[in-house]
Amino acid sequence: MGTETVRAQATDEVTERRREQRGWYFYDWACSVYSTSVLTVFLGPYLTSVAKHAADADGFVHPLGIPVRAGSFFAYTVSASVIVSIFVMPMAGAAADRTGRKKPLLALCAYLGATATTGMFFLDGDRYLLGGLLLIVANASVAVSMVLYNSYLPQIAPPEERDAVSSRGWAFGYAAGSLMLVVNLVLYSAHESFGLSESTAVRICLASAGIWWGAFTLVPLKRLRDRPTASAGQAPGHGWRQLAATVRDMRGKPLTLAFLFAYLVYNDGIQTVISQASVYGSQELGLSQSTLIVAVLLVQVLAVGGALGMGRLARTYGAKRTILGSLVAWTVTLGAGYFLPAGAPVWFFVLAAGIGLVLGGSQALSRSLFSHLVPSGKEAEYFSAYEMSDRGMSWLGPLLFGLTYQLTGSYRDAIISLVAFFVIGFVLLARVPVRQAVRDAGHPVPDRI
Repeated sequence: MGTETVRAQATDEVTERRREQRGWYFYDWACSVYSTSVLTVFLGPYLTSVAKHAADADGFVHPLGIPVRAGSFFAYTVSASVIVSIFVMPMAGAAADRTGRKKPLLALCAYLGATATTGMFFLDGDRYLLGGLLLIVANASVAVSMVLYNSYLPQIAPPEERDAVSSRGWAFGYAAGSLMLVVNLVLYSAHESFGLSESTAVRICLASAGIWWGAFTLVPLKRLRDRPTASAGQAPGHGWRQLAATVRDMRGKPLTLAFLFAYLVYNDGIQTVISQASVYGSQELGLSQSTLIVAVLLVQVLAVGGALGMGRLARTYGAKRTILGSLVAWTVTLGAGYFLPAGAPVWFFVLAAGIGLVLGGSQALSRSLFSHLVPSGKEAEYFSAYEMSDRGMSWLGPLLFGLTYQLTGSYRDAIISLVAFFVIGFVLLARVPVRQAVRDAGHPVPDRI
């Protein structure tokens, strides 16, 4: 084979890889509006208000006959959705590795979640149970779809590109969230001009995230391609049995397991802040829905630059050190959040800016760092365990947040309790020798990690 032919093939491979990477970015673009508009901004305060409308004289609702303070219902439902995810994600990861066909599973999860989100348009009156059910379906669907989405990363990007590719994916997601929030802000702020009630405007904002999610999922489904894996043709596992088999396999790579445990802890804090910040702002600080939208929009805009900027820092200092720095910033930011005065949106915006600068980077670099610790041919299986650490095991934070509020009646006490996740996560991550972990996974060690 001549030199020109080899060079042409190499060029074609790079072109195809870039095309697939661009398609991969678009799933972040598609599903991130759910996390932003639904989970972070609108659903928490709105579902809480619906639950309070349905509450008894003592402020409690009674799902399945269990007395629950209306202000805690949203947090408990988020925890329930995460627990549902735990049972589904191992099966999805194993099925993807066994068949090598991730795209059909990704499509199923994406459109199930998009349909549930669109159905939130019908959440009105005192239908808090409907809201809880749709939240569980949508949240579990996005978690399972992210198992499949993340497992493409080692296949579409060589080791030296993964920090940058992962960071660009997060940046795409935050850019989409920002764009949708601008539209939401216009609709919500001027709902009377459009002849809409406040409730109807919120329900349109919720449903529009589902339509966006479903529409833009078509791009990655067109560009990503399935590949045969080393696990293809193996007998299927089921639920916890498959998870147990994955963990047993990981026991042969204890440093990968140690990283996952550290990530489980600090990411639980991140996910809880994402889902509960709007409740804290509206219920404890007395901020308006418009203020919350602007604050989250600020987070989204800064998170784009933060994800790309921390990606560049990782090239100089390594992903591990950069993540550790972000955990220090998270701790300081949450500590400051405890002392925020009520009715002072400027200080809430300052807090949002601090979160935005570290949010995207800490998540993107964690994903790319883990991709170096995954044995070849087991990407979806290992990323199902990762996703359980990302979304699937992030039930303790919302549960602690809800319990703290139920016991104390103070969202300030609830928010400060989350600092422990970042402090403990920092200590655990600092103890992981990542260069040795990469070697144990059978990969060459990058110059910077």
